[in-house]
Amino acid sequence: MPASHSWPSPTIAARVERLPVSGFHRRFIALISLGGWFDFYDIFMMAYLGAALQQSGFMSRDEFGLTLAAGFVGMFIGTVLFGMGSDRFGRRTAFLFMLLIYSTFTLLGAFAPDPQWLMAARLLAGVGIGAELVVIDTYVTEMMPSRVRGRYVAITQVVGFSAIPVVAFLSRWLVPTHWMLDGWRWVMIIGAAGALWVWYLRRALPESPRWLESRGRCEEAETLMAGIEREVAAETGPLPIPAASASPVTTPPRVAELLQPAYRRRTLLMLGFHLLQTIGIYGFANWAPTFLLAQGKSLGQSLDYGFWIAVVSPVGPVLGMLTTERLQRRTALVILPLLMAATGFVFPYVTSALAIICVGAAITLFSYWFSAVLHAYQAELFPTRLRATGVGFTYSLSRLSAAFSSLIIGALLPYGVMAVFIFTGAAMILCALLVAVLGPKTNARVLEDLSG
Repeated sequence: MPASHSWPSPTIAARVERLPVSGFHRRFIALISLGGWFDFYDIFMMAYLGAALQQSGFMSRDEFGLTLAAGFVGMFIGTVLFGMGSDRFGRRTAFLFMLLIYSTFTLLGAFAPDPQWLMAARLLAGVGIGAELVVIDTYVTEMMPSRVRGRYVAITQVVGFSAIPVVAFLSRWLVPTHWMLDGWRWVMIIGAAGALWVWYLRRALPESPRWLESRGRCEEAETLMAGIEREVAAETGPLPIPAASASPVTTPPRVAELLQPAYRRRTLLMLGFHLLQTIGIYGFANWAPTFLLAQGKSLGQSLDYGFWIAVVSPVGPVLGMLTTERLQRRTALVILPLLMAATGFVFPYVTSALAIICVGAAITLFSYWFSAVLHAYQAELFPTRLRATGVGFTYSLSRLSAAFSSLIIGALLPYGVMAVFIFTGAAMILCALLVAVLGPKTNARVLEDLSG
């Protein structure tokens, strides 16, 4: 129903909550997910190019570790600038700038004449990639009704993780070639060109009405929300009456609020969580082909095994999508890191091709199931006006953690692959304990109620 009826004017949150899922929501998720696809392509691209860059002599293993670290340092900067900045400038604005920056510097990286150029390009591309997942989680969480938001965040992860087998396949196919350019350069060019196309499509994305209302821009929020309601009603029929809800707080976001009593426990939880979780996820994903090289496998074998392991990448988020509204997200974030640690401890002992692929696939499945759940969970813990600031501030630590853990893994690898998995496994066990002790339950609770 239009907002102009005789009952007291409901909040944007109440009007979002009463909407049935429709073509508007599915179109929004499709556009968001396309951009996320190229982010995942870029983040995991270096895992498959790393073995080729080292084998060809373009860079050493130490330089590869520094290149990975540079990318994650850039992501840290981007998370702070655009993730936290999207609470001030808007979800859509931050989104478009990030894609443009990423595309430009990934393309420049494809023409790197030396390792130092590539490191610099990866750092600057990372600035564009850094906050993309933060803004996706925030954006989707605010646009979807609470009864389905976990599932739709997981859908963006399903689409995103489908990029991993694609980049693995392209790497296996293109890396050995030298048509005009080295094959690894073509893999980077494809990622940059695709992201530019998605940037063009995303110009049609709406701003978050919840964010507009939280900034006191009520007329804009009303105009946008009324248009969404008309579109949904035209497809699904008359809309239910919105439930009563409290008016949103419209004071500007401040990082200091995250450490005040209302949010201190959640902030400390997510800071510790992100310090640890990235070690497990990227510790395997970014180094798997290099682990195989260290165990005596050839470049071709490493890329082949890496491709077959990558094929299961979208399965983890699919399991997340199917279970995220049925299983408490907090519970899943305790169980899955323990499974990641357990399978990681097995990986160094397997030697046959089938065993390597099966155990590697199990680590990948648990890791990306875990990722789908954590992205739904983290955006639920903070209020709308502070959501991207809270998620960006805590998630930025994961980027620094990934940068330093890349250097630590490079230093541990000469002592054997098991030394690396002891490091990553310990991080995931601590991650599970942290969520078990401090994590709140979030499933099916309205964001404004959950955030207080």
